[in-house]
Amino acid sequence: MSDIKDIPPSETSVSLKHALETRYLAYALSTITNRALPDVRDGLKPVHRRLLFAMRQLRLDPENGFKKSARVVGDVIGRYHPHGDQAVYDALVRLAQGFAVRYPLVDGQGNFGNIDGDNAAAMRYTEARMTAISSLLLQDLDSDTVDFRQTYDGEDEEPIVLPAAFPNLLANGASGIAVGMATSIPSHNVDELCAAALHLLKAPSARIETLMEYVKGPDFPTGGTCIESPEALREAYATGRGAMRVRAKYEVEDMGRGTWQIVITEIPYQVQKSRLIEKIADLMNAKQLPMLDDIRDESAEDIRVVIEPKSKNLKPEQVMAVLYRTTDLESRFSLNMNVIDNQGVPRVMGLREVLLQWLEHRNDVLVRKSNYRLNKILARLEVLDGYLIAYLNLDEVIRIIREEDHPRDNLMSAFKLTQVQAEAILNMRLRALRKLEEDGIRTEHAELSAEMAALRELLASDSQQQAVVAGELKALRKQFGPKTELGRRRTVFAQVDGEEEVSLDSLIEKEPVTVVCSAKGWIRTLKGHAEDGSKLTYKDGDKANFVLHAMTTDKLVLFASNGRAYALEVSKLPGGRGNGDPVRLMLDIEPSEEIVEMFVHDPARKLLVASRVGNGFVVPETELISTRKAGKQILNVKAPDEAAICVPAFGDRIAVLGENKKLLCFALEEVPEMARGKGVRLQRHGDGHMADARCYVAAEGLKITDKAGRERVFEDLEEWQGLRAQAGRVRPKGFPVDGLLGLAFANRL
Repeated sequence: MSDIKDIPPSETSVSLKHALETRYLAYALSTITNRALPDVRDGLKPVHRRLLFAMRQLRLDPENGFKKSARVVGDVIGRYHPHGDQAVYDALVRLAQGFAVRYPLVDGQGNFGNIDGDNAAAMRYTEARMTAISSLLLQDLDSDTVDFRQTYDGEDEEPIVLPAAFPNLLANGASGIAVGMATSIPSHNVDELCAAALHLLKAPSARIETLMEYVKGPDFPTGGTCIESPEALREAYATGRGAMRVRAKYEVEDMGRGTWQIVITEIPYQVQKSRLIEKIADLMNAKQLPMLDDIRDESAEDIRVVIEPKSKNLKPEQVMAVLYRTTDLESRFSLNMNVIDNQGVPRVMGLREVLLQWLEHRNDVLVRKSNYRLNKILARLEVLDGYLIAYLNLDEVIRIIREEDHPRDNLMSAFKLTQVQAEAILNMRLRALRKLEEDGIRTEHAELSAEMAALRELLASDSQQQAVVAGELKALRKQFGPKTELGRRRTVFAQVDGEEEVSLDSLIEKEPVTVVCSAKGWIRTLKGHAEDGSKLTYKDGDKANFVLHAMTTDKLVLFASNGRAYALEVSKLPGGRGNGDPVRLMLDIEPSEEIVEMFVHDPARKLLVASRVGNGFVVPETELISTRKAGKQILNVKAPDEAAICVPAFGDRIAVLGENKKLLCFALEEVPEMARGKGVRLQRHGDGHMADARCYVAAEGLKITDKAGRERVFEDLEEWQGLRAQAGRVRPKGFPVDGLLGLAFANRL
């Protein structure tokens, strides 16, 4: 092995930073111009343009038969587009899907996928040909209307852009992600686009407000209802950037006896029906849509998704308002008209500029086609002029051809013919010397002369060119007008400004339930209000902890020993048979923390919270509500102290009982009202701790209800009256033997 020093040094050295910058820039530009962004003139990306051109070369016209998709893909990747076959086939499939493109460019035969998101069959099983719209995009391609360039291997040629006698960019839309930029263009109605283009031919500087009178907004393949405001749409189409909200369409079917069901007939664009139904079903199982009883797919060729409510007393509008807010029945489509302009530069355009550049392209195509036809006519007239001279001097022409050694040169000198004319005369067949053929040549000469004059007049007149383009637009409107199945508008518009917010609580059927939470934290609901909680069963080794009456529209508040408050909706709790679910799976409560209190939320109520050492304060119950699984910190405690008391705060007095059996009563106003904190000392216990506390009205006395439901009132508590933070005196006789002050909340069993 030779020594490394023998390796010759490189002739040039390049900075790694410079090399990365230049190469990445080249890659970015290639991605932008050759892959991701469509051309404003024909609305196609290179892969789509090459697909259509390859199908044209295979003569897959609408009136001809189908060919295997694999044949088309093979030609595309072999001759024009050196990329993966699956990527090319996916592009072909999308052009054939009526739910993906507004005006399909490929007529597919076989399984080309569906709106549920199922993939198309393999390319060897499907067949394809062009549609009439593809023919319009390729129209006059052989008349020198566009420039061609060499393919990647230099063995063939491909068009740089198609003639595009169809406003494909806005009609079918486009989407793509490049390097540092992206495009997202919705589809539109062709009749409206042609109407706007006709107006632009007369007034190129038309305001966006005027154009929006013709182009109402997007027209998606899957229909739906666009609920964006006219002002927002105008701004989006003026700048080329914006967004638009689209909702599903639905009908309400009367099922008799006051019952009804909702039938979804159209869904937003790019939403897969199967995933939409699956998402709604998951939300139902998670009890996040408690107003729904069932959802099922009854779709055939048309979409039919049936949604059944739980109660006939609900309003369909309210149910749909919640579904719009929580599911993909309402989606947002971004508008970003970032395209490659007619100079090859990527930039964002508004509606007016996009239409103007397409009209300019159509005018260029018309001029180039007219020049091409004019040149063909001139060449043919030159030959016909030579034929007419030959007919006038037929005998001499025959003599020269028979007797002269160089008949072409002799003909050119004798009759002042061009070389083309002389060659044409020499190549003339004998049967063409008939009188009938001469008459035909004179007729053809007159027709071509008239056509030549008309073409020259057209090329010299901008107004005539504009009239021809206008005629093409009118023909498009007739072919794809609103009375045709393909041309009728699918997406409608509606105004929902200021719509009323619908609460889920208002859609939940109000029913009585019994909430059961065991000592180990398993929670469930039972229908109706149970009269006797002692008859409930639990897992082995478990027992009752909280049993309370509630309604399905209520919220539960859980106050834990860490001083945090948690909230649960009763309608989302597990019901039916079984032991329920662990509450710690629903909320982020550590296993070491205990549930101090559980009660039905009353937003008008205030609560007294206190810790084991006797610190506490009054807090509005609304402060305890949190939508987070982690809850909300209310009472600040530090180990070994912990939250121990959470009771309703009412009346004018507080009774505090320590573990040392001493009772202290003092004014409620001595305790501050706070949203969060440590609080103030309620009772001094020495080495002991607080056992319980209650609020009461002094004039009515302290009411205590034990677990057996017996109630006792202590009216004469004068000996135990004092100031906050005192020790108190030994409790009077008759207090519960468990050392507590009975049930705190009225709905507890």
